[in-house]
Amino acid sequence: MSSHETSRPRSAAALEPLWRHVVGDVLRRRRRAQGRTLQDVADVAGISMPYLSEVERGRKEASSEMLAAAAGALGLGLVDVLALAHGELARAARLRGPVSVAATTTLGAGGGAARGRGTMCLAA
Repeated sequence: MSSHETSRPRSAAALEPLWRHVVGDVLRRRRRAQGRTLQDVADVAGISMPYLSEVERGRKEASSEMLAAAAGALGLGLVDVLALAHGELARAARLRGPVSVAATTTLGAGGGAARGRGTMCLAA
């Protein structure tokens, strides 16, 4: 894996955290809050401990099946992970300041959060 795939972006335009970093942070914080080891959660989830570690560190983008398994092992549903990640992304957006005109046009006709409705649009 190249260093550019694993390191966090450094440009001013890329101050918004990547989804895999936010989700990994959510999972790691929940696991640590429960006082559980990576091995314990991985065993319950039915995934390898090295893979879960990579997901928590934001090095791997987990599939929905893997994410559901890890979340479930922590007593979370996918909606819980999404809600917690949304909170992190919203905090990051407040720290970044106003959205530029160029960024708002990338959201499409609905506009989402750029029009102040607090809506999050995710695309696969």
